[in-house]
Amino acid sequence: MDKLSNTGKAKVRLEQAKPSRIRREPVLSKQDARLVSNAWWDSREWEIRLAVIGIIFFAIAINAVIFDIGELLSK
Repeated sequence: MDKLSNTGKAKVRLEQAKPSRIRREPVLSKQDARLVSNAWWDSREWEIRLAVIGIIFFAIAINAVIFDIGELLSK
């Protein structure tokens, strides 16, 4: 086991850290705030709609490739 040292020196008291300037959120300009509030694609409903449309197009593309390969192999 380690022994505690008794040097007689006063302990150092740490000051509370100041908030970092780097981690603060940037201030939005009036134009940026207007663009964010008018963004129709930024809503949850449009996110779901675009995801469903993307999945459907992906499924159609896979089906087209599968049917083309099947057509080539059947000859």
